[in-house]
Amino acid sequence: MAEITYKNKINRIRSFALGLIFLGFGIMYVGILFRKIEWLMLIFIILGTLAIVFSTVVYFWIGLLSTRAVQIICPTCEKPTKMLGRVDACMHCKQPLTLDKDLEGKEFDESYNSKKKKDQKSR
Repeated sequence: MAEITYKNKINRIRSFALGLIFLGFGIMYVGILFRKIEWLMLIFIILGTLAIVFSTVVYFWIGLLSTRAVQIICPTCEKPTKMLGRVDACMHCKQPLTLDKDLEGKEFDESYNSKKKKDQKSR
């Protein structure tokens, strides 16, 4: 059986935003290849700039979420980490974590964070 690696939600969103920055620069470099066709070069430059602007919005949004996240001490590595939702993983050692007493001992499943799963549980 393959071992599942869990990722912290905050780090996953930050990685997505960083990927958008690299994608934006890549799109702009492709635009430079079309220097002779000015309108095409302009389109690529604008698309790359939009990707970088969207990345900035994502970074701002995850920063706001991070300030509201619950900060706990991981029981495995004993380092402070932030949790979003009912289940999350440690930022450092990727240990599955939960603050919900009903989920302790159950297999780690990120679907516990969805509202549909909560509604089914309450029925």
